[in-house]
Amino acid sequence: MPVIKNIVFDLGGVIIDLDIMRSIQRFENIGVKNVREILDPYEQRGIFLELERGQTDLPAFCLALSRYAGKNLTIEEVRHAWMGFVVDVPQYKLDYILELRKTHRVYLLSNTNPVIFEWAQTDAFSAAGLPISHYFDAMYVSYKIGATKPDPRIFEYMLNDSGMTASETLFVDDGAQNVAVGGSFGMLTCQPRNKEDWREAVGRKLL
Repeated sequence: MPVIKNIVFDLGGVIIDLDIMRSIQRFENIGVKNVREILDPYEQRGIFLELERGQTDLPAFCLALSRYAGKNLTIEEVRHAWMGFVVDVPQYKLDYILELRKTHRVYLLSNTNPVIFEWAQTDAFSAAGLPISHYFDAMYVSYKIGATKPDPRIFEYMLNDSGMTASETLFVDDGAQNVAVGGSFGMLTCQPRNKEDWREAVGRKLL
């Protein structure tokens, strides 16, 4: 069996503890009544998917949501609704990732949008007051690449850009379809649940 040299982490549900219902309620509170049909913890639909794929920007997304709501929504209202997803970023997970970086290359591969990822790049991201970039060798996010998991293209982009070998890579993601596609590329996989302490499970995979 090849030695694992690289570890790829998902963001939401793995590093960030998520609460989709809180985000849904916030969107409904600002008038987006059909949000339950298009907001999903793993892959969005409609204009939410367009934002995560980088097919629209935040101002255009706000305009589209305003049409759904039948009233003008501000970017701050929309940011507040998106951030309802984020319950916690456990520092112990981030500290463990820093330990892993001493012996492995560590990457992020995430379906995300400008609201959450721009927040993650500030000091507010972690209890240690450090941005997400402090914890990874490189980060691959859907809205910058133009594809979302489980689309194989986002995996191909990451593998080609980073130069990592799939068989030497552990992929950690809470989405069953994402894990299946990662495994089809030859990556070793680990599928924790949202809010799970996955350190022991990841450690076993690296033995």
